[in-house]
Amino acid sequence: MRKGPHDVILGPVVTEKSTDLQRNRTYVFRVPVDANKIEIRLATEALFGVQVQKVRTLRVRPKWRTSRGKRVGATPRWKKAIVRLKEGQTIDKLGVG
Repeated sequence: MRKGPHDVILGPVVTEKSTDLQRNRTYVFRVPVDANKIEIRLATEALFGVQVQKVRTLRVRPKWRTSRGKRVGATPRWKKAIVRLKEGQTIDKLGVG
């Protein structure tokens, strides 16, 4: 099965830190756990029409959830992609640019 750009880039990660990174041409996206850096670069370039300089990824571990002092489950694990664009490139659709 071939992955399309919308299957690789699930959405932006909107936090204070990721919003501040946008001023330096760095954007943070949520991606599938099995996505690799090449797929992420190609999907970002296809969706937003920009040139990617560097892609860094990290897996976010699940956190335990408790109820009345007992562990009742965990949040799902997911993967984060930190994408740096080439000089002069911005993504206007995500807000700060």
